[in-house]
Amino acid sequence: MKKKLILLSVGWLVYNSVTGQNPVIGKMTLEEAIRIAHTYSPQAQMVQLSFMSRYWSYRSYRAQLLPSLNLSGTIGNYNRSLVDVRDPETGRISYVANNTLSNDLAVYINQKIALTGGNVSLNTSLARLDQFSYHTKTYNSNPVTINYTQPLRSFNTLKWQKKTEPLQYEKAKKQYLESLEDITLQATTYFFSVLSAQTSYRKSMDNLKDTRSMYEIAQKRFGIGTLPKSELLQLELSLMNAELSVSNSKINLEIALFNFRSYLGVSESAFFELQPPMSVPEVFMEYNFVLSKALQNSSHQVSLKIKELNSQKSVAQAKADRGIQVELRANLGFSQTGDDLERVYSRLKDREVVGLSVSMPIYDWGMSRGRIKMAEAEARLARTELEQEETKFQQDIRIKVMKFNNQATQCNISAKALQIAEERYDITKKRFQNGGITVTDLNTAQKELDAASEQYISQLHTFWNAYFELRKLSLYDFISKKDISAEFDKIVEK
Repeated sequence: MKKKLILLSVGWLVYNSVTGQNPVIGKMTLEEAIRIAHTYSPQAQMVQLSFMSRYWSYRSYRAQLLPSLNLSGTIGNYNRSLVDVRDPETGRISYVANNTLSNDLAVYINQKIALTGGNVSLNTSLARLDQFSYHTKTYNSNPVTINYTQPLRSFNTLKWQKKTEPLQYEKAKKQYLESLEDITLQATTYFFSVLSAQTSYRKSMDNLKDTRSMYEIAQKRFGIGTLPKSELLQLELSLMNAELSVSNSKINLEIALFNFRSYLGVSESAFFELQPPMSVPEVFMEYNFVLSKALQNSSHQVSLKIKELNSQKSVAQAKADRGIQVELRANLGFSQTGDDLERVYSRLKDREVVGLSVSMPIYDWGMSRGRIKMAEAEARLARTELEQEETKFQQDIRIKVMKFNNQATQCNISAKALQIAEERYDITKKRFQNGGITVTDLNTAQKELDAASEQYISQLHTFWNAYFELRKLSLYDFISKKDISAEFDKIVEK
């Protein structure tokens, strides 16, 4: 295993020396690649902005529950025109000249009541009317006015928002963490893509060196008549194929590096040495524990609750919109009018306006009843779909746990196979140098070594991919044994 670690680590240095690139300026493990992706990648910025959008949506909802202070008014409304005036005794309409300037200002505080769906406001206002034709000015004040509006059968939107909006924000926080785990999975894929390409390039360079050395030995053996020409030609063909392999693997490595740097969001001139995770941690997952963490931490359960509440909301809205609609309105306060400011704020007169507004469809051809039935059918369908999603979610976790627990064994077997392939190739190469085996046997051992090396990298990738998938589903770090979390207060302060 130490030999493999040295060879894989040196491979990156070989690549830089062959291609004439800048020297390695740092080492990068899988954990460091993930950390860089979480910090600098464009995907990480998009995830953060998406969470910020949901956060401000939640803040807007919270603001609806608080009182709002407002100012409104009309300033400098000048009107010079002819207006029609009806004589109250004869009913005759005459047009008279109008030359006025009106100004009014009002300050009011509004408060929505989530429990009842009503709205209460406290107002104060002052208006002034200047009539230039008569050289008079008139003030009208409403020092204190309380307005209350209460729907008695209407659908209470704010009541349902109090149920769903906190869940939506909780879902957004969990989805933020899950999106970071998606970045972890993608960064892992790019990491092992580079590692595989790096290993292939290193192996192609080693194969070219060994094949060239074997070809020189074969030429000497052919010269003394101990090697047939067909095997010499076969080895010469292997040499040309090795040269092609070096060229192709070099291009593949450059492409993998370009994709890796682009995803991490680092400069194209940055160079680093990948440190392969040669061993896998001893982690055994129990299905019941993983499932409990998934139900506790993931956004899946919150999403199901939101879907269920939305289906109930649709039924409640359809029922509320059917039949008679009644709204209570009340306006209580004081008012006064006069020629100056002192007079309009003295000897205030009571003001009470209370009434009910009623609307009721007499016959709507069953439209309201149809809406209720449709909403109830959709609610039943939603419940069935939620049950199926819950079952599928649990089955998916069970399958992933089984595959993960088996993957550690696969990695150990692949590591042992790689070690055996290396020993076999070394022995075969020495036997060929001594003239004990044919070129075909040498080529076979070489191909088996290449396949074992690729298989081991692939099994390592599969292990970490399976681990991070379960970590995303449960939002639990099984290595450090703690829930995955984030400092959301610091995120929204940026």
